[in-house]
Amino acid sequence: MERSQRTIYFNDARHFFLFVFEPPMTIEDAWRPVDEVAGTGVNTLVYGIARADGLFFPTKTGKLFYSHLDDIENSIYWKVRENILSLQERGLDLLQVLADRAHEKHMEFFASFRMGTYEGVGSPSADPNAGGRGLADPDAREKQYRVFKEIATYSIEGIELDFGGSPGGMPPVLVEDDISTHSSVLTDHVRRISEMVRLQGKQVGLRVPCVEKVCNSQGFEIRTWLQEGLIDYVVPMMYANLRIDTQMPIGWIVEASKDADVPVYGMLQPFFEDGYPNHGYYEHFTPELMRAAASNFLAKGVDGLYTWFLDWPLGSAERAMLTEIADPSLMIEADKQYRLPRREQRSDEFGYGATLPIDIPKADAKDRRKIPIQISDDPVSKANRIQKITLRIRIRNTVSADRYSILLNGQSLSEEPTRRTSGAFVRIPVSPHRIEHYSSQWLEIDLNSVRPTQGSNVIEISLDNRPPKLSGGVTIDDLEINIEYAQFG
Repeated sequence: MERSQRTIYFNDARHFFLFVFEPPMTIEDAWRPVDEVAGTGVNTLVYGIARADGLFFPTKTGKLFYSHLDDIENSIYWKVRENILSLQERGLDLLQVLADRAHEKHMEFFASFRMGTYEGVGSPSADPNAGGRGLADPDAREKQYRVFKEIATYSIEGIELDFGGSPGGMPPVLVEDDISTHSSVLTDHVRRISEMVRLQGKQVGLRVPCVEKVCNSQGFEIRTWLQEGLIDYVVPMMYANLRIDTQMPIGWIVEASKDADVPVYGMLQPFFEDGYPNHGYYEHFTPELMRAAASNFLAKGVDGLYTWFLDWPLGSAERAMLTEIADPSLMIEADKQYRLPRREQRSDEFGYGATLPIDIPKADAKDRRKIPIQISDDPVSKANRIQKITLRIRIRNTVSADRYSILLNGQSLSEEPTRRTSGAFVRIPVSPHRIEHYSSQWLEIDLNSVRPTQGSNVIEISLDNRPPKLSGGVTIDDLEINIEYAQFG
């Protein structure tokens, strides 16, 4: 099949759409998910039609969101239902309204379905969170299939099967006891859906966990689905980690997709955590972070990029980024921030590991920790264009008298200019609640003589000496390589 280049934007139907606008919904508000990305580089809009407790279009076979209640206490949920119904009362089907508007704006349109949806298809007893067996339950599979059959009748380009929300974002697809016996049953379910959707002239997209062992642990036979040609594109991601990851481990699925000649799209998750670790301050990603992640994805061989949930309402900055990711040439000589992801409990327990944080329990020059980092910029061929490269390391529980040895690809950085700044220092305007100026420091090292290479790099660091009577260890919380380009060579 032809490997399609796509720049995809996902709208989850809720937070920046049906939760926001007031019923009765105007046609202009109904067009908003399309119109806010029209004229950028986005050529494919994906609309999330399902949550575990209902569907976000006027379904005839499933359950419209909160349609089972006469009265709704939650004003947000009331708006969702009434917005959809207010259009329907005027003879307008929200799903087709969106698809038609996308086509007017020269975009493809896919409906994305969370595969852990049970109540929304009329099979709530199958929900594992309520003691059910998920898609091991034949009734749940059949009712899901009926909804897919209904969606396939719409004038859309295809349906996206969202397995990426489990674990960590939606009810499981299979319970643990059924995984070994029902993985093949799940594959049969995907095969049946795919055959039906293809007969309707539509495509089948796929979102799956970006870590293969997580896919296996959930009963997702991804390689089989690809090898059998059941899928028309695949997006590796992890709903349990919504932070943009410039180092996302997608090599395995890029290779598997290449062997099956199926396009793969890199997921630019929307958030970036700044400030002191564990305080939960979230910001949307910056252009520098976006470019770094996008460039690394493209270097790994993805066919395009996929993102969602940008700071809303989308303004000129967000639209500029959506234009930029559609044209890799715009990112070649543009500033980038290659920041390593940090482990967090929610994603780490599902197998999405990360190198950081790293604890160094005591001063010991022989205890040298290695930290890998991948960059796609080429400091050699672009030497005349690159204005500055900075290695930044945020270290907790450190003081200015601490002495470190830091190496880049085996070369000491002891002769490179180094500064220490407050650990609360950030590059972008953020919440005023950044008060942790005392708990950590950034080591900022200008890489003038010793520079990283395109591809894989290794930072080595040891804590060599501490002041007398300061015996505690330190923690490396963050590490990034920032590349700044000059306007003229």
